[in-house]
Amino acid sequence: MNHSPEKPSSTKQGLSKSQIAAMSVTSGICVATIYYNQPLLHDIAQTFKVDDNAAGTIAVLAQAGYGLGLFFITPLGDKMDRKKLILIQQALLVIALLGMSFAPSILWAVICSLVIGFTAIAAQVILPLAASLSPKDKKGNTVGVIFTGILIGILAARVLSGYIADWFGWEMVYVVAAVSVMITFSISWFALPSTPPEFDGSYKDLIGSVLKQIKRFGLLRNTATLGGLAFGVFCSFWATLTFHLSGDPFHYSTDTIGLFGALAIGGALLAPVVGKMADKGKPQKAQLLALIILTASVLLMLIWPTDLWAILATVFFLDVGVQSIQVTNVALIYTLDASAHSRINTVYMTGYFIGGALGSFVGIHCWDLWGWTGVVYQLLVWCALAFIVLGYKMLKK
Repeated sequence: MNHSPEKPSSTKQGLSKSQIAAMSVTSGICVATIYYNQPLLHDIAQTFKVDDNAAGTIAVLAQAGYGLGLFFITPLGDKMDRKKLILIQQALLVIALLGMSFAPSILWAVICSLVIGFTAIAAQVILPLAASLSPKDKKGNTVGVIFTGILIGILAARVLSGYIADWFGWEMVYVVAAVSVMITFSISWFALPSTPPEFDGSYKDLIGSVLKQIKRFGLLRNTATLGGLAFGVFCSFWATLTFHLSGDPFHYSTDTIGLFGALAIGGALLAPVVGKMADKGKPQKAQLLALIILTASVLLMLIWPTDLWAILATVFFLDVGVQSIQVTNVALIYTLDASAHSRINTVYMTGYFIGGALGSFVGIHCWDLWGWTGVVYQLLVWCALAFIVLGYKMLKK
């Protein structure tokens, strides 16, 4: 029987604090699943007797799968009940995570990593859901809180996976991840509101409409490019840091490498503050300051490449910079057409994760060819391109 679900009271009165908290936790746990692999790459390479470059493909394909899921699946949030879509994604993600935990070969692990990325996109349905149900003057703050959950999930994934792998092996990391997603499935079932569809056309029309959003909004094109470049820095750094810290002069174990993610969580906690800045009409100042912080953090590694304090400072300030750009960008795009939030979010986040996948790919190859120095120089190139994009936007305005 086809019918539109009745809108809950939260669509009229905004989201409750418990609903926002549930969205934040669910988003963080789901998105974390594509980052558990980063501290594990060296261990995975040893398990399957392949080189670091081959193991690095797992990180690249997890992000590539996420980008594919963003483009082909998240637009359905405008065509069907978003709660139902979120639950389906989580159920499929559990299956993919369990498949990864029993991977018998590097090929199997690579394929499972791609599927994990493709099914881990619940957060990108939750974000437009939250934005559509929040009052205009609170969108930035609400998005900031949920994005705090996403970023803490990304960063805590490294800490958790490092410790579990060191004690029980990297395969157990994915068993724990599967159980965590099962828990968020239950949370989503009871806490998330149902919403009626906002798009009546076919799936083909829906995907076509996604592409039309690119043409409609110059702001969307600019923020997607800027966000992709910033996330390229983030992913390139984290995908190669494991290799750097496991070799000379550090020789850190997997659990120690994971601890670096704990420091970066401090940057993620600034997300609601930055969201409020966007609500107050100062997005470009926030973006410019974030880029300066991001570039300064990379320069620390260029000047002191083997000093622990410089790497620790980079971990913290790089995440502050990237997270600040992201929260501001997301708050900006949700000021556009409210009836197309999922499609607009699809365009933005697809560009964002394409940047992340390219950053991981380029970073790993720079590591293979030129070591840590090559990685740092290419990070500066990403920063320079981001300044060009932001400068073009400011001049045009």
